[in-house]
Amino acid sequence: MNIFQELKARGFCYQSTGEEAVEKLLSTEQVKFYVGFDPTGNSLHVGHLLPVMAMRLLQKAGHIPIVLVGGATARIGDPSGKKSARPMMTLETIAENVACLQKQLSRFIQTQNNNAYYVNNADWLCKIGYIDMLREVGTIFSVNRMMAQESVKSRLEDGLTFLEFNYSILQAYDFMVLNRDYGCKLELGGQDQWGNMVAGTELVRRKLGAEVHCLTIPLLMDGNGEKFGKTAGGNNVWLDVNRTSVFDYYQFWRNSEDSQVEKLMLYFSPLPIEEVKRLCDPAGNINRAKEILAYEATCLAHGEAAACEAFVTAGTRFGFADPECKIETGSGIRQINMNKIEVALPTFTVTAVELDDPAGLSVPKLLMLAGLCKTNSDGRRLIQGNAVSIDDEKVTDVNAKITRDNFQNGAFTLRAGKKNFRRIELVNG
Repeated sequence: MNIFQELKARGFCYQSTGEEAVEKLLSTEQVKFYVGFDPTGNSLHVGHLLPVMAMRLLQKAGHIPIVLVGGATARIGDPSGKKSARPMMTLETIAENVACLQKQLSRFIQTQNNNAYYVNNADWLCKIGYIDMLREVGTIFSVNRMMAQESVKSRLEDGLTFLEFNYSILQAYDFMVLNRDYGCKLELGGQDQWGNMVAGTELVRRKLGAEVHCLTIPLLMDGNGEKFGKTAGGNNVWLDVNRTSVFDYYQFWRNSEDSQVEKLMLYFSPLPIEEVKRLCDPAGNINRAKEILAYEATCLAHGEAAACEAFVTAGTRFGFADPECKIETGSGIRQINMNKIEVALPTFTVTAVELDDPAGLSVPKLLMLAGLCKTNSDGRRLIQGNAVSIDDEKVTDVNAKITRDNFQNGAFTLRAGKKNFRRIELVNG
């Protein structure tokens, strides 16, 4: 199959300006295409990765990605999918976020021999005068058409500022600049970006006389109909290891719902489609498929060594799904020598000062601090649900405190549920 057919078969195609036209474009040219990421934070989370994986497939097929990090559009805020305006960030924060996101994205989209470009729309949008912008593109955008965009309509009841209303114009202007300066002919983005993306194709046609296209990717939802990318406790799963450890990142994928594994593996692993379907066959070993998914996803985000360590640590703690590697796979997971990898349990440290505090350190609070739940209330609910244990001894009292007695062996294991745990160590200070 050609690259467009592979994108469709893996589930990346939701809506386009013409399937036949996009397929012909990708089949007959080396296409420069772009995806935009606004630096609203200093880290991506797994919910951002779907367009990144589509970019990787297109790059592997010989096309050239343009990774746009929106240092200018982040100053405005995209209203798409939002019930209220984003908080305004300082210019210094935006600049720091741009650098962080470019570094994270470079792990997925590498630049060699000019086969990818990284750009920042602040380089052109921040240099345009307001009147100049109005004269250049103002007559092309119909207010009636802009009001009909879903990103605008959905916010009219709660209120949409004029600042955010301009976002669509700026995104369209980005496409025009990238077509003019780089020869970019295709934009990829989430399905909620459709109105902004079509505005860009129209602007390019009207101003530059060029035919360009856009392709949207479906929003990824979990089995409960919620946006994909959060743990059972409601926490985002980040690429930044300081916010989500490598082990927790691995476990997020390892704990995927059975019904979601094939879809996630088609999206987030480089394995051939035929192999994915074989691994995820209902008559097969779904837990081995989950291990492979977790390993491949972690490998992409954090590297092979980190993925190997996470796999061995989880398997040593909870058991391996295919300890003798009987299931055939092209994944690098088959090559792991488990005897050469040191098991490193995820660790959280408690200070003597915290223990000696008159108020004490409660188990619910420790669960929250260690990242095993989101709030004290969540911690209490876990205890009430008989889901919390210390060194395999159930905690039943929601008011239970952590004392020095818990550290008689230097550390203890705090568990929340079957597969979420931390090694808790005591340090002086």
